[in-house]
Amino acid sequence: MRIGTLLAAATLAAMAVPADAGALFTGLLIHDIDTPLSKGGLEDGVDLQFGWRGERIGALRFLGRPAPYAFASVAIGAPTHFAAAGLSWRIGSGPFYLRPAAGIAVHTRPRHVIDPNGLRGDLGSRVVFEPELGAGYRLNDRVAIEATWVHLSHAQLFGRQNPGMEAIGLRLNIALRQGRMR
Repeated sequence: MRIGTLLAAATLAAMAVPADAGALFTGLLIHDIDTPLSKGGLEDGVDLQFGWRGERIGALRFLGRPAPYAFASVAIGAPTHFAAAGLSWRIGSGPFYLRPAAGIAVHTRPRHVIDPNGLRGDLGSRVVFEPELGAGYRLNDRVAIEATWVHLSHAQLFGRQNPGMEAIGLRLNIALRQGRMR
């Protein structure tokens, strides 16, 4: 049921977007990796991501004109799925670029996960921050590929328990209009 809810929310969000706005993306990421920023590695699997990124927001010029985004991440072989939304920035005007982003996510990780050291492994809150960083290459006016890192955490705002969760992988971005890959 939870996977269906995430996919339905992502589909409704995509249907509400004008056909000439932004880009769609899909990704394949390694799920719940162990890094210095998280105590991950509790779940094995891969994440399939499906999302939308809008046009840059001119009214937010004082923030560098970020673009809104929303996506659903479905874990294959693991219980933690999530949906996220936020703002992203494209840094670089040539074919190579960086794409930092900051958002909020809702996840399905069970509340009573225990890590190998006997500590709680749940994420501490159902709603978490979702910062990410991508490094991309624009193949043409409509298609780009990105290496991406996604982090889920509540930044210890809801308690000291905060193992976090991370994923790394690749995304394929397809602009909805010719010449619109931003």
